[in-house]
Amino acid sequence: MPKTIEKTDYPKILVAPPGPKAKAIIAKDKEFSSPSYIKEYPLAIAGGKGAMVEDVDGNRYIDWMAGIAVSSTGYQHPVVTKAVQDAAARFLHICGTDFYYQGFSDLCEALAKSAPGGGKWRTFLSNSGTEAIEGAVKLARHHTKRAALVSFHSSFHGRSYAAMSLTTSKVKYRKGFGPLLPETSYHLPFHNPYRNTLEECVAAAKELFATRLDPSDVAAVIMEPLQGEGGYVLPSKEFLQFWRKFCTDNGILLIFDEVQCGAGRTGKMWAAEHYGVVPDVFVTAKGIGSGMPIGAIVAQEKVMTWPRGSHGSTYGGNPVACAAALATISLLKSELNANATEMGKRLLAGFKKLQQKHDCIGDVRGLGLFVGVELVLDRKTKEPAGDLMAKLEQLAFTKGLLLLGCGKSTIRVAPPLVLTAYDVDKGLEIFDECLTELA
Repeated sequence: MPKTIEKTDYPKILVAPPGPKAKAIIAKDKEFSSPSYIKEYPLAIAGGKGAMVEDVDGNRYIDWMAGIAVSSTGYQHPVVTKAVQDAAARFLHICGTDFYYQGFSDLCEALAKSAPGGGKWRTFLSNSGTEAIEGAVKLARHHTKRAALVSFHSSFHGRSYAAMSLTTSKVKYRKGFGPLLPETSYHLPFHNPYRNTLEECVAAAKELFATRLDPSDVAAVIMEPLQGEGGYVLPSKEFLQFWRKFCTDNGILLIFDEVQCGAGRTGKMWAAEHYGVVPDVFVTAKGIGSGMPIGAIVAQEKVMTWPRGSHGSTYGGNPVACAAALATISLLKSELNANATEMGKRLLAGFKKLQQKHDCIGDVRGLGLFVGVELVLDRKTKEPAGDLMAKLEQLAFTKGLLLLGCGKSTIRVAPPLVLTAYDVDKGLEIFDECLTELA
């Protein structure tokens, strides 16, 4: 990999992917890896620089998906790379559940002080978003001494048991794995302004609490303030305000899953900040460590009341991962939140223009670099164009643009937060070209 990448050096397709080296890797993977892996398209990565990815055959791509919103500072960011190298040179691990080290305490402080709404917060460090959700469920049940959990249609919270029980984005995550966690079968409509109304969502909630579930039995309402896997959906402010008031009035914890929409992706540290709604607990992972495996439960001090030894993690808060997260947070504050805002506006403006040209683009929505482009067969009926989404994803890959679908027919644009104007404009050009060909 060259140390510097010029604009004209990517995207560049030297050999139709997958090339011979990629094919060898894919063949081995198919022979020995679990069949549960999805594998969206045959990308075998060798490295990258900024928002550019290079595969093992020398093809270069503009990355608009960041490993599902994980590589927040892009590839080879010097600040993050140095932080990881320095930490690894000192020691690779000691269990933060049982012992102390500087990076662990510093990261707990940084996350607690970054929480929306002020006040005193505390942090528990985990390995991933799914693990953080599992811990948040334990915390909610312990704190409230209640069992029931309410979540939302099209949600995604992970694939372990509590997380899977709360998830409704795809049935394949649940098929064959029952029985699921008890008292988690309460799923309500999430407000998608393109497809339903706030009144419909509120009416469904009122019906649930009038006929099936007493609010006094509910430990927590768990939601993504912006839905990720479900279609990159942005609800109304009133929707989140309704749930904040409902939880406050009924002694229920409001838990925000900010695994995909948090850590600077929307141009603010946390998506909740755009809405002025403060949760009792939020969880983070993915982009907070720039690719290193780390997640966190961040809760108001009055809520994080579980006792010593009741929850722990052998690897959660690993020192090398903590170093990456601290470097990432510093970059978010100093430059990348602002860049996400600026480049997000550029992306949205570009997609709005493409929407005027291509009838298959039903809706364009986003905050910062959390952008959804929903494809439809007909704008009047809004029938999802799932096949078109899949074809667009594959075609763009052959032309040097990495995309990833979500929901029934939405292209999620969640690139590294170091995205440049060139990365935006060239990506839009390829996106336009692909839609034209597929039409």
